[in-house]
Amino acid sequence: MVPALLLIDVQNNMLLPPNPVPDADRVAAVISRVLERARAAGAQVVHIRNNGTGDDPDVPGTSGWELVHEVRPGEHVVDKQTPDAFADTQLGSLLPDSVPLVVAGMQSDFCVRATALAALARGHEVTLVQDAHATYDDELSAAEESARVDAELSAAGVKLAGSGEVVFG
Repeated sequence: MVPALLLIDVQNNMLLPPNPVPDADRVAAVISRVLERARAAGAQVVHIRNNGTGDDPDVPGTSGWELVHEVRPGEHVVDKQTPDAFADTQLGSLLPDSVPLVVAGMQSDFCVRATALAALARGHEVTLVQDAHATYDDELSAAEESARVDAELSAAGVKLAGSGEVVFG
């Protein structure tokens, strides 16, 4: 079965100035290549978009809220307000129960982590594209935090793969 691609919070506020994630240009290029390969293979693509509140940089209708990639006919957009993209959204009903999932996007330690774990709990095989997710520097550097998330998700049963290893179809 061809895996579905979940692009989590690949929004302007994370990848463009004034406050992009560290190494945003590289991560954005890798995500773009994975997306193009998924599209070329006819994979289901779901763009997941965070809806911020208050003074968040991704409040609906703002430039930070906009998706980086144009949504093509047949692709879906799922708006969410929590890190788990399955919670209180239609994501679960868009995906066949047995479809494997490929996950990429922002932020490693919040929405990528929560959505990957929720997908596992729902019985999906999940592959995280290691070079296609990122977060911000905090107590750990962004790279250290992403590596920590990789290790946690791998221990939980998520498959880790570099972008060149991910196959759609």
